[in-house]
Amino acid sequence: MHTHSAPRVGILIDVQNIYHSAKHLHGSRVNFRELIRMAVGDRFLVRALAYVVKSEGIVPDAEVRGEASFFEALKQAGLELRLKDLQIYAGGAKKADWDVGLAVDAIRLAPALDTVVLVTGDGDFVPLVEYLRWGLGKQVEVVAFGKATSNRLREVTDRFIDLDATPRILMKIRALRGERRAAPVRGGHGRRTTPGSRFGPSGKRR
Repeated sequence: MHTHSAPRVGILIDVQNIYHSAKHLHGSRVNFRELIRMAVGDRFLVRALAYVVKSEGIVPDAEVRGEASFFEALKQAGLELRLKDLQIYAGGAKKADWDVGLAVDAIRLAPALDTVVLVTGDGDFVPLVEYLRWGLGKQVEVVAFGKATSNRLREVTDRFIDLDATPRILMKIRALRGERRAAPVRGGHGRRTTPGSRFGPSGKRR
């Protein structure tokens, strides 16, 4: 039974969306531990879920091992993983998204929450945000990189947190002796970022 006086919050992270936005916009990795801390603030965290797609069996063994390390880093950051296999159809078409699963989980969790935090810039979640707000009466916040976020998604949410203006959740990449490594960026309290987050969802170490 919830006995905390602070507002209850649940976080649902579209990992692929946030990972690729950080990579293409900032040449960086995401410090998911710091991201959760920032999104929760002084509220009570009920659940923090990360939605990721597995490519095991499709990519080379080395990349699979890197993918496993990335998943482990997400767990160490305090996230519960929701995993789905990459689907490949006849003709080579691929599908890798968690849109429906994330939406269903958000609706299921909503009765236990005061605020739902969606970490994604994907405009496909506009109907979900509208339903959570107007259908269930929940506060909804969207956390994403503003430059890669649907304008409509920003308009319908109660609060938008722009990660483009939040450098402490990023881990910069630097080249060192021909090998690209992630350079940890210290947060506001001097904590180092999570080492395992150097790996991306595809498992390839950059």
